[in-house]
Amino acid sequence: MQRSAGRVAKRVLAQAAGATQVAAPAPGSTSPNHPGAAAGLVRQLSALPWSPPVSIDSINPKVIKTEYAVRGEIVSRAQLLQQELSSKASSLPFSEIVSLNIGNPQSLGQQPVTFFREVLALCDYPALLEKDESHALFSSDAIARAYRIVESIPGRATGAYSHSQGIKAIREEIAAGIAARDGFPANADDIFLTDGASPGVHMMMQMLISSEQDGILCPIPQYPLYSASIALHGGTLVPYYLNESSGWGLEISELKQQLDAARASGTRVRALVVINPGNPTGQVLTEQNQREVVQFCRDEGLLLLADEVYQENIYEETKTFHSFKKVARSMGFFDKDLSLVSYHSVSKGYYGECGKRGGYMEVTGLDAEVRDQLYKVASVNLCSNITGQILMSLVMNPPKPGDESYDNFTKERDGILSSLARRAQLMTDAMNKLEGVTCNKAEGAMYVFPRLNLPERAMKAAAAVQMLPDVFYARRLLDATGIVVVPGSGFGQVPGTHHFRCTILPQEGKLPDVIAKFTQFHERFMEEFRD
Repeated sequence: MQRSAGRVAKRVLAQAAGATQVAAPAPGSTSPNHPGAAAGLVRQLSALPWSPPVSIDSINPKVIKTEYAVRGEIVSRAQLLQQELSSKASSLPFSEIVSLNIGNPQSLGQQPVTFFREVLALCDYPALLEKDESHALFSSDAIARAYRIVESIPGRATGAYSHSQGIKAIREEIAAGIAARDGFPANADDIFLTDGASPGVHMMMQMLISSEQDGILCPIPQYPLYSASIALHGGTLVPYYLNESSGWGLEISELKQQLDAARASGTRVRALVVINPGNPTGQVLTEQNQREVVQFCRDEGLLLLADEVYQENIYEETKTFHSFKKVARSMGFFDKDLSLVSYHSVSKGYYGECGKRGGYMEVTGLDAEVRDQLYKVASVNLCSNITGQILMSLVMNPPKPGDESYDNFTKERDGILSSLARRAQLMTDAMNKLEGVTCNKAEGAMYVFPRLNLPERAMKAAAAVQMLPDVFYARRLLDATGIVVVPGSGFGQVPGTHHFRCTILPQEGKLPDVIAKFTQFHERFMEEFRD
């Protein structure tokens, strides 16, 4: 029907167009090219049934299959409530939406690091570097760093395109920072600068996945970027479950079991994703555990995708961050021994520059032909944004002792990280005080991931409205308090268990009020549905 209507429409349009190109007929003529006839044809056209050229049935089914709960249905509901709050007629039982669904520090009041913003301001407006007044407004090391960066940018302008992998001088700065962190050399040619870590993940999924037969081992719970990217590119997520009873431990026996089962079913498992520190679970892997993971990838011929964007966010005094590259090198595994892609971002840590969209992936152990293809994929996007590139270089090479900015920088950094550690403890303690809730300690990252043991009546109430139990709980929480969390089902969880992810990011002065509202809601919820 749609195709035949389209053909009729084309014919009518052609006739109507022809009417404007032919001389008027003699009086009394009934030629179809008469303007009156053309008007009639247009009326016929307007009466034809019309269907949009793009519908839910015609778009890529991989897009429909893709889910991203961090900004899913609960967040969409929160946006509607925010609009209602903005109206004078609001009758909601709260006065603000508290977005605990995503690690977005500056949206919840965290201030940017002064040195980073000074350098960015000078790079974006390099004319300031030539003004005497700038020396009274900006620190001397920020001015010196900006001079050096601006000289490396094509045309000395942050609005210019760069090399597809990123500005070479900036990649060299980042490589130097990686080398200083790990104690092993790093090569600027191994660095691909990206708009945050996410595009780098998508690039690797494009490279690895050619059909549903290609599988990627991912932790469960996982950050839904991975499940979404795998679905979008048409691959298969091969889950391995973290052990909640051991603090979300990563067990090699579980990896081996899931890998063998996937291979037996005909899935070509291409890579293993490890998130360290964990998101949403907040665990920090021990170096020994990392060595086991590296050996597993080496033995099984898997590419190791190491998500290390929370490497600065360590709150457990007995835990230390070690990059997987450092661990591999310390085991004697170099490029010829192990394929490894490591991700980092300016969005987390103590900087929280989510909107600047800066990040990198360091790619080692891939042969030259594959690297050429990866460069081609990067080139399709031309380059990442220059501001994000600059900020990534600053994160990896912050002020050093003796620099004018050093004291203020360390004060800001340490103040943010120590506050985050206190907030992580406050949030963990608060969750463990709630009836029917257990919560492992957040050793790192920016979240807690409590487990809900809901009454049977609550489970039935959720089923009655066709909601998963954790979605039902999160929806009720939002409607009662304005607090936005993400249901655990959006990250994956052991069947029969229910969780939610909640950031630790509200400012310390506001966190007690958030906890009080959460506690009051939970008590009322449990009382309402008590068996």
